[in-house]
Amino acid sequence: MIRSASLGVVPAKAASWPLLDAVLAEQQQLTAVERFARRHDEGVPAQAKLYKNLLPAAAPGPGQQYAFEVDLDACTGCKACVAACHNLNGLDEGEVWRTVGLLHGGTPTAPAQQTVTTSCHHCVDPACMKGCPVKAYEKDPVTGIVKHLDDQCIGCQYCTLMCPYDAPKYSHARGIVRKCDMCSDRLASDEAPACVQACPNGAIRISVVDQTHAVEASEAGTFLPGAPAPDQTIPTTVYRSKRDLPRNLLPADFYTVSPEHAHLPLVVMLVLTQLAVGAFVANLGLGHIFAGAWAATAFLQAMVALVFAGLAIGAATCHLGRPQFAFRAVLGLRTSWMSREILAFGLFAKAAALYAATFIPALAALPIASALPRLRGALAIAAAAFGLIGVFCSAMIYAATRRAHWHGGPAGFRFSATTVILGAAAALAMASLLAPDGAPAARVLLLDVTCAAAVAKLVFDASALGHLAGRAHTDGKRVALLMVGELRAVTVTRFVTGAGGLGVAALLLLRGGHVGPAAAVAMFVLLLAGESCERYLFFRAAPPSRMPGQLA
Repeated sequence: MIRSASLGVVPAKAASWPLLDAVLAEQQQLTAVERFARRHDEGVPAQAKLYKNLLPAAAPGPGQQYAFEVDLDACTGCKACVAACHNLNGLDEGEVWRTVGLLHGGTPTAPAQQTVTTSCHHCVDPACMKGCPVKAYEKDPVTGIVKHLDDQCIGCQYCTLMCPYDAPKYSHARGIVRKCDMCSDRLASDEAPACVQACPNGAIRISVVDQTHAVEASEAGTFLPGAPAPDQTIPTTVYRSKRDLPRNLLPADFYTVSPEHAHLPLVVMLVLTQLAVGAFVANLGLGHIFAGAWAATAFLQAMVALVFAGLAIGAATCHLGRPQFAFRAVLGLRTSWMSREILAFGLFAKAAALYAATFIPALAALPIASALPRLRGALAIAAAAFGLIGVFCSAMIYAATRRAHWHGGPAGFRFSATTVILGAAAALAMASLLAPDGAPAARVLLLDVTCAAAVAKLVFDASALGHLAGRAHTDGKRVALLMVGELRAVTVTRFVTGAGGLGVAALLLLRGGHVGPAAAVAMFVLLLAGESCERYLFFRAAPPSRMPGQLA
């Protein structure tokens, strides 16, 4: 026995205590907090270095890029990533670049629920970059990160419609769009992005992906249940799970319908540009068909079309967050339908103005007087061509988003029909005001065209309500539910005013085309109101395109 001064006697050889040994062994394994504290005490100069193990070992090589990698099994929906992104990037109140969504499905005996964290997917073929009219986006050739150039942005918000995942966010306070850039400044300093740092379960990482593999995955349609199809932009975010997710997973908000942004300046711009083009083309066509009988009002008809075109362009600038930089809007001609639309309507306005200028009496005394008829004809054809190209580009702007409600065929029909209806009605109203008894045959033709186009448009718009009888909750049914739900008043106004304008036109046609100024103006106003309501519904009733199940 060996005597201890403090404890008395102890065994010469210590006994084995398994529980105590286990506790002592466990204490040798430091927790993450303890490892952090120890490294801090050792004098690690920058906190960012603690997160290097959340980054790839090497930078992307040729054909590769950085991408988010999400472990669905580790995501709990705590929104720590959302808070970190907001705070560390200095976002404005209400501005979010990362969101958390919810999917649910399964069966009553085996229900399934999955939270999903998502932000910009830094796509291989980003739609936001292709659609931007001012080239305010760039894809880094080394990292593959899609960056938004704030100084270049004019705030047209077209990228927010082009992106199927709702990544770009418009800031009303700043008048520009902003989005996630994967905290590229932190990555450049070997520090993980804010969302990666903040996730307590390590559900978000930065990885290096082969762009070829991303293309193959998009062609196979393997991305995330409930998300928009990946073949449009080829997103690079990788969602992983060791579980077999149920095939019937649906976004938590799948059966929720709510109106979208109205974009009122765009409503006014689209209706008035189509009115102006339609009126100019109608004036040009009637001038060729009826020659002298229509010539008396040709100049004033052109001026009216020009006024409407000017109002439309003015309304368009009201939609911009930074209208002082609107001159940049043609920089994206190679890829952006919006740039093409702006150029086409700009040329239409200029050609129409020059056409109207050829009617100035003083020009008849100049040596060029003999060439004026040919010049006037060339300018009229040029203006009509540019105007029709502009209407086509308008339809393609929305068709390019690939949203079901804005497909090229339906959008093209809507815009073309509005051009015909309002163009013919405006020409008839102006002719009735300027020359009440002139060109009766031309007026009958205008009434025929107005009635035919108005009937076709009303039937087409009413056909959208047929989706209500469908069992599946399709995009078409969502549109119909909004039209008879929250947007019911606008829907009723659209059909009442449209049918009212058609009724006046039909009544005048039955009277042999004898059109008084009051009746012609009333028809025009009713039809204009109906087409404006239709265009309002075009935006407000459009189902959104975004990542699934975004939580409030």
